[in-house]
Amino acid sequence: MAQQEWLYGLHAMQAVLENEPERVLEVLVLKGRDDDRLKQVINQARRFGISVQFCQRKVLDDKVNGEQHQGVVARAKPGRVMDEADLDAILERHDEPFLLVLDGVTDPHNIGACLRTADAAGVQALVVPKDKSAGLTATARKVACGAAESVPLIQVTNLSRTLKHLQDKGVWVIGTAGEAQQLIYDVKLTGPTALVMGAEGKGMRRLTRENCDELVKLPMAGAVSSLNVSVATGVCLYEIVRQRSRG
Repeated sequence: MAQQEWLYGLHAMQAVLENEPERVLEVLVLKGRDDDRLKQVINQARRFGISVQFCQRKVLDDKVNGEQHQGVVARAKPGRVMDEADLDAILERHDEPFLLVLDGVTDPHNIGACLRTADAAGVQALVVPKDKSAGLTATARKVACGAAESVPLIQVTNLSRTLKHLQDKGVWVIGTAGEAQQLIYDVKLTGPTALVMGAEGKGMRRLTRENCDELVKLPMAGAVSSLNVSVATGVCLYEIVRQRSRG
């Protein structure tokens, strides 16, 4: 495991300073930039005794391989990777768990976008397999706009086994698949629920699909055959939110 990582983006920096300031080793800020949000990050870092350096844009660009850093980059200790034990602790804390599972989504931009939507929808954890999936990279944190610190990302060794475990705990596992017979709007989605989304193009893997209690799909009226996974996730999560709010 890497001994350090580079974090960037205003939302991501504010979130990590609020939740895990002990991880941040130093903050690099774009020289000459002067705005209130950046000042908040600088002041917050200094309150925790974290070194703040002012640098030219190229220095920041090089640290994050040209990603959009919004004028602030931080060198930090890697965050703790959450696993099956953390998932069990979350299940114990909630009478009606609401989980999102992503099977084989490898684009960190999509992981970040799904985290952001999951946070807005009240999801208690995002579950991904350790292999063939993007983790909580700096890019995912940046796109998540702070949600990476509020929605735990759980990496599990065997996703099929985890889905069976959720079922044993009384969680209804509902998967999305283009070949499903039912639309998501025609299925009851109240109670303990885990929504499973597959990778773009490939969808869910066979074993994942076989370990779902029910399969649903979204209606597709146009010429495009599928939605971006983060967009589809948002539509599905909010249908669950709608139904749960009505009891």
